[in-house]
Amino acid sequence: MSVFGGLWRNAVNFCQSSRLFSTGSCARIRMHAIPKLKEVDRWTEKRSMFGVYDNIGILGDFKAHPKDMIRGPVWVRGFRGNELQRLLRKRNMVGDRMMTEDRHNLQKRISHLYRRFNRHGKHR
Repeated sequence: MSVFGGLWRNAVNFCQSSRLFSTGSCARIRMHAIPKLKEVDRWTEKRSMFGVYDNIGILGDFKAHPKDMIRGPVWVRGFRGNELQRLLRKRNMVGDRMMTEDRHNLQKRISHLYRRFNRHGKHR
């Protein structure tokens, strides 16, 4: 009987010791108070503009797509992709009309991203 009592006492002491890692047993969490609710601003710009273009189909007889209403550079409108794909698209669309220094910096960035994606890409 004393063997089991000693094992139980050691287990209790083991659970009460403060440790920085989890052993998967004896999780003793003390909550002193209920955490306060976070205050959320419901009228941030992102939340207030959500669904702004949803009514274009209803009011415009479904002739215009919301991506057609977006203003911006030609190579960015309605585009989804990473930085390398965006820069390649920019070079193909407006590269011949760019200033020499800007085109050189664009080419340097493209070559850097090619090296980076080839060495550290998701496909590796």
